[in-house]
Amino acid sequence: MSTESEVKSIVCEAGKRLLRENLVSGTWGNLSMRVDSSNMIITPSGMPYEELTLNDMVAVNYLTMDWIGLRKPSSELKLHAEIYRKRKEINAVIHTHQINASTVAAAQREVPPILDDMVQIIGPSVKVAEYALPNTKKIVKNTIKALYGRNAALMANHGAVCIGRNMDEAFLVCQVLEKACKAFIEAEFLGGAKSINKFEAWIMHEYYLRKYSKIQKQG
Repeated sequence: MSTESEVKSIVCEAGKRLLRENLVSGTWGNLSMRVDSSNMIITPSGMPYEELTLNDMVAVNYLTMDWIGLRKPSSELKLHAEIYRKRKEINAVIHTHQINASTVAAAQREVPPILDDMVQIIGPSVKVAEYALPNTKKIVKNTIKALYGRNAALMANHGAVCIGRNMDEAFLVCQVLEKACKAFIEAEFLGGAKSINKFEAWIMHEYYLRKYSKIQKQG
């Protein structure tokens, strides 16, 4: 298990990677990582990713919502905390505003099981969380519902949330989500995307989860 200091380093570097991979712009988006059974590290609110240092990372008790840090935690704090409370196997959360996923979220379209890697890594579809005002209990509730049985969800007219058993897996989910959303959008011009059989999609996702069940918590 990684120490709090090691997790801060992972989250800090991941914030810069988020910017490099064009998954966010400016100060939008946020990410976090679980430290242990009650604590997480999350990026600060309203700070450019390229300026992040270890001292800017915020330690949060996701059970009590108490936090310690020089800066205020991300405004999406409640969503991250609820994911760690509800999904015990998840250790990293990334909230993005990536282009193709945001486009599909704006259209409020569920992405059906159209690509093998999508169903393996994300799940049998990508659902859209019903719109709610940012930083409210309703948006947390809606997003948790859309994430059920999946590693990503679109947030209507807002963006996306991607989760993983470690930070690398969460980034992989972001990348596969963007690819799937791009394919979904472009397939619309060819008569619409054709779905993989839903049962087979579930099998592939379960196989991925079990095959990689020994994945390390952090890293």
